[in-house]
Amino acid sequence: MNIGLIGKGALGTFLLEKINVDQLIPGCRITAIIDEREHAHNDLVRIAHDYECVPFDSMDAFLDSTIDLVVECANIDVVRKYGEAILKRKSLLLISIGAFSDVVLKERMEKIALEKSHQIYLPSGAIGGLDIIKAANFAGALDHVTLTTRKPAHSLTSVQLEEEQVIFQGSAKEAIHKFPKNANVAIALSLAGLGIEKTNVTIIADPYSKKNVHHIHASGSFGDYEGTIMNNPSPENPKTSYVTGLSILATLKNVHEPQSKSVEFVYSMSKLNCIHITQ
Repeated sequence: MNIGLIGKGALGTFLLEKINVDQLIPGCRITAIIDEREHAHNDLVRIAHDYECVPFDSMDAFLDSTIDLVVECANIDVVRKYGEAILKRKSLLLISIGAFSDVVLKERMEKIALEKSHQIYLPSGAIGGLDIIKAANFAGALDHVTLTTRKPAHSLTSVQLEEEQVIFQGSAKEAIHKFPKNANVAIALSLAGLGIEKTNVTIIADPYSKKNVHHIHASGSFGDYEGTIMNNPSPENPKTSYVTGLSILATLKNVHEPQSKSVEFVYSMSKLNCIHITQ
């Protein structure tokens, strides 16, 4: 499977290293990488040379290449600008899930994917337990979902804190607008459950925390669910959990080898907006 990569930051470089150098997924390779920004050209060429892939500065040329799947590792603005164009020609593995806080954009992308028989894959990223949330919601047995995220203070604010501080409380939709680089987990949880308006989010900046901690509480007629995961931050980017990159690899392995045992969270573009866990 040939992969086209958008984004050459910490996550993009991690994928290039693991896929093209370490060859963790046999038969899977990043063959193309794109960055249209003029000031990034020299860096793009260097990275493409180092990891033996083809650099592109044109989205049309990038999509015309021999890639089978596009992996977006950039930001929400890139999804807003190119998400629909990509889905007209390729399936898409989406990292910047926060783009789906824009319901209109999500619905447009869903419509295109359905028309073109393409898929959007959303790695579960920094959290687990989405199968439970999805199952309860599907049965109409889910009433409340709350996410509490605690991260090292320096990854959330430039203010020097002496003690933990709640820096946000509100809906998942509000969280992604105020903290676009820190709220993808909230959107993933929302897609599995009650939606971005009804999923409650609290974000805590903790000067003594060394991990990214996500605690989920869900309740309804199904019962109660609580789950906590304590992720190590990525060494290259403390705003991102290390497990996020691993989740992307697991998703790619499952897309490439559907019978593999890796676990992924897939948001399949169907009329029912089906969210499912595959083993």
